[in-house]
Amino acid sequence: MIADAFAKGAAFIAYLTLGDGGLDYSLEAALALVGGGVNLLEIGLPFSDPVADGPVIQKAMERSLEYGTKAQDLISFLQEFRKKSDVPVVIFSYTNPILAAGRNFLEQAKKAGADGILIVDTSYEFIPPSSLDPILIVSTSTPQERVKKIVQKGKGFIYYACQKGTTGMRSALPDHFRGDIARIKQETALPVAAGFGIGSRETAQAAIASAADGFVVGSYFVEAMGRQLAPLILTDLAKQIDPRSHL
Repeated sequence: MIADAFAKGAAFIAYLTLGDGGLDYSLEAALALVGGGVNLLEIGLPFSDPVADGPVIQKAMERSLEYGTKAQDLISFLQEFRKKSDVPVVIFSYTNPILAAGRNFLEQAKKAGADGILIVDTSYEFIPPSSLDPILIVSTSTPQERVKKIVQKGKGFIYYACQKGTTGMRSALPDHFRGDIARIKQETALPVAAGFGIGSRETAQAAIASAADGFVVGSYFVEAMGRQLAPLILTDLAKQIDPRSHL
């Protein structure tokens, strides 16, 4: 369950693109990150037009598609991952891969071990119905009245996109970070995890210090995986970026 990731403090959430480096490497990398302290995974389905993602993840999507990765490969990935880990998994996708995968895909993914679904280019009104927890996004520009509606439909946690623009590592959190966390929490008891731009122990620590219930590290790990770093190195990178043991 997604709630388990937040049960003992801030959740360390890692993103990786399915099939970047091959499916076997994706599985090894996911387990390596869990070994480094990650307690919730976002698994991205490759897509040819990932408009919310910066260059690092765009290139990962391209590499994955060149490997021939299909959405259906997620099912076998989840089945193998669940043999070795019970860490919650959220599917991160755009609308088109979900539609192309077929009407039963999300239920197949749930049966295989997925816990949630985050569709980055679809508003909450159009999230396809499934038994997966809908992980909904609030951005820094989301009006408060819409925040109220979004959080009522979300489950698991609320994803706070703390930077304008696309994904990618930044050197610091924006000035409005703490205020945005506060205004989201004003409307919901769900955990709030921050993503977009967190790529160092300092920014992860700053997110927790600003009352975020979790932090998402994406491009930092994706860049490392693009270099085909060994699983043991990925584990060390996760340990180095994790601020929770330093608080």
